[in-house]
Amino acid sequence: MKVGVCGIACEICPRMKSGICPNGERGCTPKENRFCAVSTCAFKKGVNYCFECIDFPCGITKKGPIAYDYCKYISGKIN
Repeated sequence: MKVGVCGIACEICPRMKSGICPNGERGCTPKENRFCAVSTCAFKKGVNYCFECIDFPCGITKKGPIAYDYCKYISGKIN
């Protein structure tokens, strides 16, 4: 199973399933990507997945694709 930078399994990602993933069958990787703020941010911060970042969850993750409350939950930052 491939996991995208955002943490979603590529096999269930709507873009991958519809054949419009900008990275094709490789799936998401941290890189400058004008279509994905999560990928660009991870690239700039030097992490493979956004949840590895010390700032996770942040304003970028608030925009999705994973529910922000779930991001807070898995990071232990939920009240």
